[in-house]
Amino acid sequence: MGWRPGTDEELLFRITVKFATGVAPAVAGSRWFRDPQRNDIQDELDGWSAGPVFAPHTTGDQAARRTGRGLLGAVQVIANLVANVGGAAGSPLGSAAGGEKPEEPENEVHDFPVMWAAPSTLARTVPWQLDPGRQPDGYHTDLALTNRRLLFLGVRGTNIDEQEVLAEFSREAISRAQKMKFSRVGADVRITFSDRSWVRLFTGNSNCADRIAGILSGSEQAMPESFLSEGQRRRVAQFIAGHRDATQRPVYIKLNSGIVFVEAYVPSKAGKDLVNAVGILMDDAGEPAQPQPGDL
Repeated sequence: MGWRPGTDEELLFRITVKFATGVAPAVAGSRWFRDPQRNDIQDELDGWSAGPVFAPHTTGDQAARRTGRGLLGAVQVIANLVANVGGAAGSPLGSAAGGEKPEEPENEVHDFPVMWAAPSTLARTVPWQLDPGRQPDGYHTDLALTNRRLLFLGVRGTNIDEQEVLAEFSREAISRAQKMKFSRVGADVRITFSDRSWVRLFTGNSNCADRIAGILSGSEQAMPESFLSEGQRRRVAQFIAGHRDATQRPVYIKLNSGIVFVEAYVPSKAGKDLVNAVGILMDDAGEPAQPQPGDL
């Protein structure tokens, strides 16, 4: 039987995530697991099998990668111009780091930890299946956020009945979630626990990182699907019928005016681990609505 929220909780948001990967020349394609002294700790993590070992790229490697990205960037600029003519909002096309500057060079340019954890801290208890270098074939990991918990779920293939709870944390155990702009398509989010340990995850789309950060910080009011009116349910059913390839049920964000923003994610042709964001706005009756002052 697949995972379902408990009788006293409501699912607010669910997306596929994994540990992030560096994009700066010295750390491109790499990730590390660190303690506060920057020691590598992946051999200390309980139950973790051996995984890939990375080293910062040499100057020659960096030059080659910069050249490759320059050629790719020229192609992507043209693709963006095409995509922007009637393209879907949230398209992941763009440069690797979205033109953003590093917010933390020590953790994004010279090193790239995706786990920062002293001994016995919460970040050390996240599941090893989040690591792309260890994840079994045909397996992916989802982040599920309810009104009470954050969970990591393991899913085999597309069979929802073959999913397992890998780890769970109370909402009180999470002190902060921050979108990390200097990342592949701006889709990284850093989740900091109450003991100051943290993990950095790739979410597949910049909007997904925004939703996690917004919901956990309280700046976005996520609604469970059960709170929708009959008219809103009909509108959502029509919306989903046009996006049958959506990877999860939509997320519902109630704006300041009371208008509901509905957002779903569909696979992107730009990469197998990327998604496009599609959305609608609706009023209490489910009719199309326009954002009001203060909504955005």
